[in-house]
Order: sequence, then C-alpha cells, then structure tokens
Amino acid sequence: MRPTTGTEDLLRRHAPQVLGALVRRYGHFDAAEDAVQEALLAAAGQWPSAGVPGNPRGWLIKVASRRLTDTLRAEEARRAREERAAALNERVTAVADRAPREDDTLSLLFLCCHPQLPPSAQIALTLRAVGGLTTAEIARAYLVPEATMAQRISRAKQKVRGVSFGRPENWPERLPAVLHTLYLIFNEGHTATSGPALQRRDLAGEAIRLTRTVHRLLPDDCEIAGLLALMLLTDARRDARTGPDGDLVPLDEQDRARWDKAAIEEGVALVTRALARRRPGPYQIRAAIAAVHDEAPTPEATDWREILGLYDVLVRLVPGPVERLNRAVAVAMVHGPQAGLAELDELPDELGHRLDAVRGHLLERAGSYDLARAAYEAAAGKTLSLPEQRYLQGRAARLRP
Repeated sequence: MRPTTGTEDLLRRHAPQVLGALVRRYGHFDAAEDAVQEALLAAAGQWPSAGVPGNPRGWLIKVASRRLTDTLRAEEARRAREERAAALNERVTAVADRAPREDDTLSLLFLCCHPQLPPSAQIALTLRAVGGLTTAEIARAYLVPEATMAQRISRAKQKVRGVSFGRPENWPERLPAVLHTLYLIFNEGHTATSGPALQRRDLAGEAIRLTRTVHRLLPDDCEIAGLLALMLLTDARRDARTGPDGDLVPLDEQDRARWDKAAIEEGVALVTRALARRRPGPYQIRAAIAAVHDEAPTPEATDWREILGLYDVLVRLVPGPVERLNRAVAVAMVHGPQAGLAELDELPDELGHRLDAVRGHLLERAGSYDLARAAYEAAAGKTLSLPEQRYLQGRAARLRP
C-alpha cells in the first residue's frame, strides 16, 4: 500500500531524526539505516488505515530499534549475542521515549560526508539518509541507472561502518561536500525532479533548517551565509510559483505580493554582510543574483545588466553547464534573443529538458514560433515533472497555427 501524501511527508520528516537516534545509541550505521527503512515500510503499511500514533517518531524509533536488535542478534556469536541482546532490549523503551538531540541530524550529515568517501558517495548517502530521497530520485539527479546508485549507496554505508557518531572537529574538510549536498536537497525541494507536484516543501524546509544550524556553528564562513541567503531568497517565491491547480507560474508572471518579504529581507541582509568581507564564492554570487530578482518590484524593473555581470563572475568561479545556461538567459535579456541562442549552441546536451526549454523561450522571443514549439515539445518529453510537462505543453500549444 502506498502511503498518503500526509503520511509520506510525516515519514520523510522523521526519518533522519530516527536514524540519528539509532546511530548515536547503537552505532552500526549500515544496519541502522536498513532498520529505519523497515520501520518506514511498516508505518507506510499501517498508518493509513490504523491511524498515525500519538508519538510517531517514538513509534518509528521503537520499531527500528527492535529490527536492529534482531539483526545484531543474528550476527553475533551465541554468548556475545545473548549479552548484547539483553543490554539492547533494556534500551529500546528508553530510546523511544527520549527526544533525539537537536543536532542529531547535523551529526548524521557530517557522518555521511566523511572524507574517506568520494564526493559522489557523500552526496548520494546524505540525500538518502538525511534528505529522505529514494534511490531512484537520486539516480535521476545524477543521470545514472538506479542499480548503479544503489550499489554506490551500499558501498558508502559499508565504508562508514564503525565511524564514531558525533560532531567532527575537522569541519572545514567536509564543508564543500556538506554545502553542495544541502544545495542539492534544497533544489530537489524547490523543483522536484519527478512526480505530480512542482515543489517538495518538506525537503526545502529541511535544507534551510540544516543550513541555519551549520551557519550558527560557523557564523564567520561567508559561503555558508551565502548558501542560506540563496535558499531564503529562492524559497521566498514559493507560494507564487504555482497556481490554484498546482500549475507552474514562471517568474515574470508571478504575483510578487505573495513573495515572503521577511525571507527576502533576511536573505538580502545575509548576502550583503557576506559580500562586504570581500571573499566572494559561488553561493554568495548566486544569492546576489536572487536578491536582484527579489528586490525588483516588477519584471520590467529587473536589472538584467547587473545580473549578467554577476553571472560573468559566477561562470569564472564555476564554469558548469547550468551556470552557463542561466547566463545565456541573462545575455538574451540584455543583448537580445539571438545573442542568447548563440550562447546555447556552445552548451552540452547533458542539460536535458532545461536546454530545450530555454531554447524554446528564446526562439519564441525571436519570433521563430515553429522552432520554439518543437523545442517546447522536446523539453516536455524529457522532464519527469508533471507540472513542468503541462507548462511546456501549454507553451507549445499556444504556438500552434
């Protein structure tokens, strides 16, 4: 039985805290993660019909603890098994009743980003254990088969087996992977890679919460401040990004009165203070671009020349295809659609539906309606997000003779 949306959101929200509580108490990250997954499956099967328990997190911890205890019993020698099982059984009720520490999720985040793991494994494991994404969702994000991603996650869990759980002292070594992972989690929440909903607010909210925690721990790090600012400035538009039926509303058509003014003010203040220290990094530049959009009272008032200048800085720091694609849009807004289309010709096809969608937009602005319609249709055929599909199909339909 597939859980309802409410139950699914509840399970996703509690899963990292449940896993953190088990790893803190018992260790055995790989076995604990398997036990938590079994508890989540049990809840998904029972809660929709039997109802959500009064203490859902405690229920999950208790069930997962029992599963983990059974696993440890089966793996240990008879005498050691009996001694450990007796000790663990005494802890099950206490673990379920104790609220997980506030920083359990953060400790879990740094564990997943252990320096012995390659960056791809760090990110995949964190998205799975902390972000709550399925293996299939992570595989789509990285454009690899699901079986390949499952093996990558399994190997990562084996590598961190036995690693002590808690806040590491060598935060700087893990920060790049940690920040990148938080960025990916937020992006998945802001625009889901697949499914019927454009946004997954639980993931975006969790990414913001974790980034706030990291910012409190390292308040002088400009890139952490920049990442938090970027999330706040982007998430501020959340309520205006979809219509009553959940359909996508593009930036230039959004009702800006629905933007979260408090989030915008906080984000602008964060990125302003960070940039004043004159140690600019990619997240600070991205946040500055978002701030220019958010502070414009109307689409026509947007300072695209400033945005283009910021993208020029960003692509020097991070010359990735996504950054160059976004810069092409800015080029088109400043110098015309043909200039933007020329930039697109230099970009790789690995961008998937994003490249076709931008091409369709610029071709439409240039008056090449047949080519624009074909580009929109190609983009609609490549995305797994139903709201994006409907939006792109609608754009194509408007251009039919």
